[in-house]
Amino acid sequence: MSTKVPALRNLTPELCQKLQREMLAACQTVADAYGLSIVDGGIQDMNLRAGFEFGVRVGIPLSDGSIFEPDKAMFELMAESYGLASGDFGREFSTGNETFRITGIEPRRPKYPIKAERLTDRRGFKFSAENVAMYLKAAKGAG
Repeated sequence: MSTKVPALRNLTPELCQKLQREMLAACQTVADAYGLSIVDGGIQDMNLRAGFEFGVRVGIPLSDGSIFEPDKAMFELMAESYGLASGDFGREFSTGNETFRITGIEPRRPKYPIKAERLTDRRGFKFSAENVAMYLKAAKGAG
């Protein structure tokens, strides 16, 4: 006999993260059954009164076990034309007291083409290429 859990009125960030991990594990089980790989896209939107959204990318594994990531491929192709290196994809930089990770490049947005996510909540932000290059140089000098 199963006991019905009462409906929640509010979520917490910790509960959203726990649910996301459990759903990701379930997705991994299904992907494994078909010989596929998954990439955790992380929590992308969280409204503690309504719900949350997270991403999962499913794909045929490449020779190294990873899956094709369109944002990474686009970044590697376009980075040098913005004064960055193709290997800067995924690098972290800080602005003030917040840390971000480079997640892509959007050439149709010439003023702020660099996509990044804030590490604390994975919220997306856009930056100018010049600022990102400066932040990366500062991070390299500090490290």
